Amino acid sequence: MSINILTVEGLSFRYNSMEILSDISITVNAGDYIGLVGPNGSGKTTLVKVILGLMKPKKGKASLFGFHSGNFKDWFRIGYLPQKISFFNPYFPATVKEIVSSGLFSKKKFPRRIGKSDETIIYEAMRLMDVLNIQNRLIGELSGGQQQRVYVARAIVNEPELLILDEPTTALDPETRDIFFNTLQELNRKKNVTIVLITHDIGSIGKYASKILYLDKKIIFYGSFEDFCLSKDMESYFGEYSQHIICHRHD
Repeated sequence: MSINILTVEGLSFRYNSMEILSDISITVNAGDYIGLVGPNGSGKTTLVKVILGLMKPKKGKASLFGFHSGNFKDWFRIGYLPQKISFFNPYFPATVKEIVSSGLFSKKKFPRRIGKSDETIIYEAMRLMDVLNIQNRLIGELSGGQQQRVYVARAIVNEPELLILDEPTTALDPETRDIFFNTLQELNRKKNVTIVLITHDIGSIGKYASKILYLDKKIIFYGSFEDFCLSKDMESYFGEYSQHIICHRHD
């Protein structure tokens, strides 16, 4: 039996008089890997923020693990990496390991301290994101791509059940990007982590995600890649070439 990790029902959102989201309804089950794609200004980031309770919808609702997002308390079950990293000052004198470790604080009761028993999962998160060799360097000394991998390690160190990533590969070079996507796939398949990943890299996400959610203020398509690739409606909407680019993992 599938377990609903998150549900969105009849959700609409306006910014001033501009409609950003219109009548969005989706269900994400445990173990899903959702590629959330769409043009700039299509509402992708807004949808994630509403789901996480960071913004209030005009109408409709979002639920996490069966609880309305406004009443949800168990945030340690969710790993989130926003598009713009505003919660860290790059000049703050913290090492890579210290930043990754701070991702465990949501599981800790006061006083929040990292103990020896946490070392194994901190090590594993850094290993998965290939930042073990720079664990003692200051975050401000790193390249943009290295910083991004550190922030992802911080998001996964909690061993979350749901991982939401907003454009996590923008600062990564092509080789590192492929490694990153393979790492996410390992988390999804081997540890059953449910993933929602916002990306413009439609060609790459098509090789890894189990479902595609194409958003342009409203839902254009939500379903499996197999259904997307067989859909004549989507071929008509995107054009045969664009549909083929997204579906090339099936070649």
